[in-house]
Amino acid sequence: MARSARRPGRQAQVPGLFVAAAAVALLLACASVGTPPGGPPDRAPPKIVHVKPESGATVPNFHGDADIQFDEVIDEMAGGGGAGTMSPLDKQVLLSPVAGPVKVNWHRTRVSVKPKEGWKRRVYRLEIMPGFTDLRRNRSDSAKVVLFSTGPEIGHARIGGIALKWLEQAVLVRALIEAVPLPDSVGYLTMADSGGQFNLTNLQPGQYIVYAMADENGDRRRGLREAYDSVQLTLDSTTNVALFTFPHDTVPPRPRAATSVDSLAVRVEFSQALDPAKTLDTTHVHLLELPDSTPVKIERVLTEHVYDSLTAAAAAARDTTKRPALVHDTAGRPNIHPTVPPGTPVPPAPPPLPPPPRGAAAQGRTPPKIYVDSTQRARGDTTHDARRPPAKPPS
Repeated sequence: MARSARRPGRQAQVPGLFVAAAAVALLLACASVGTPPGGPPDRAPPKIVHVKPESGATVPNFHGDADIQFDEVIDEMAGGGGAGTMSPLDKQVLLSPVAGPVKVNWHRTRVSVKPKEGWKRRVYRLEIMPGFTDLRRNRSDSAKVVLFSTGPEIGHARIGGIALKWLEQAVLVRALIEAVPLPDSVGYLTMADSGGQFNLTNLQPGQYIVYAMADENGDRRRGLREAYDSVQLTLDSTTNVALFTFPHDTVPPRPRAATSVDSLAVRVEFSQALDPAKTLDTTHVHLLELPDSTPVKIERVLTEHVYDSLTAAAAAARDTTKRPALVHDTAGRPNIHPTVPPGTPVPPAPPPLPPPPRGAAAQGRTPPKIYVDSTQRARGDTTHDARRPPAKPPS
């Protein structure tokens, strides 16, 4: 019985030892003063150390990758998510001009860029967008543009401007801008800022088509259902343009009805208005005669405006040939206005006034009096001799 009484006492003393040891460790930890491990928090965003090839360099026969070196490890999912098929890392770089996708790979502190089609003999523009983040979510807000050539000379011309929404009458924020040098089909890309402003520098002079697009799906291509606008210009040194984007109709016009105007003309109506600047060719129109579908030769295709003008001119010419000419007799009356019809009687000219007296005889003479006979006035005759008084009435 005694042995069984000591065993619970020993077990009761064990928890007390553990509590005392924990209290001593806590007092020792509170007594030590020092810098917390790990140093101060890192709040600096990642910075670009260098880019290969360097800006302004000419690297013929270039076959490697364009590398962007940072000063620390960056997040592989830089830039966050978004719409479209491009990865977040792909959206952080903008390489142009290229036809097709661009391969962007992550190597901890380095990002490599290379077009899938390979490097061509061009002047390339590599724009590093803001949004690269490190592992502590510090985001870079600065952008960098690198220009390098694989053969041609880098130009010094500039295209700037603003992108607007035509229907909303507002600026198009973060619009995708593309300047295509003619006759090429791929152009230089950039993004407009929050105010719709854009600036493309170091271009070669020549003919360009400039596009502004609302890249809603984020694929960096002109979509058929996305609002866009374009303008063609001749670039010499610098120019500014304003682009008014709006959704374009992608449904082509279709023939709706055909009406016979006469035995030689047929009027065709379309579902939409046709472009007046486009020339119409007879090779795109076929006319068949029923019932055996015999081809009928078409002389020419005219727009409605041109056809109406030609018809009105022909009708005026026919009316001129049938109408008799207006003949004026100018032999006897030389001063007749052309608008006065022939045969209109001309009123007689008033008789000339007698000449004024001359010399001394005219100084002592009184001016003659004019008498008017009321009986003659009734008859309408008011012409009298001013030197002779009227006859006295009979007594």
